[in-house]
Amino acid sequence: MNIQPLLEALDVQEDAARALADDVRTQIAALHGRLRQAETHLEHLAITRKTITALVDRLPARTSAPDLPEHPDYPRILAVFNEATGPLRARDVCEALDHELLPKNIEGTRAKLKRLVKLDVLTEADTGSFTTKQ
Repeated sequence: MNIQPLLEALDVQEDAARALADDVRTQIAALHGRLRQAETHLEHLAITRKTITALVDRLPARTSAPDLPEHPDYPRILAVFNEATGPLRARDVCEALDHELLPKNIEGTRAKLKRLVKLDVLTEADTGSFTTKQ
């Protein structure tokens, strides 16, 4: 009986198994690298959490913002006031919001500004002149 073909078939299977083992080792090494990165990131997050938690006592107390009415203009109006350097009139706010300067739009904006005054978000410095609450 000639066992040479059997040994050659065995060599082919050994080579395939060796290649598979090398491939798996390479994948394991890559996964170890990714695991180290993830663990380092977790450590950094834990340090950040600890630092922020330690600093919370030093931050000034902040009152919660009032619930704004359900209308897309309210956050935009507040953004306009956050960028403003002084008091604004309803017409100025309309212009900043790119609303057409029609009386109905100006009056609608004035009504929204008055509502923000009632919610204690804005103050009316002079009649028709609004500023952010200090």
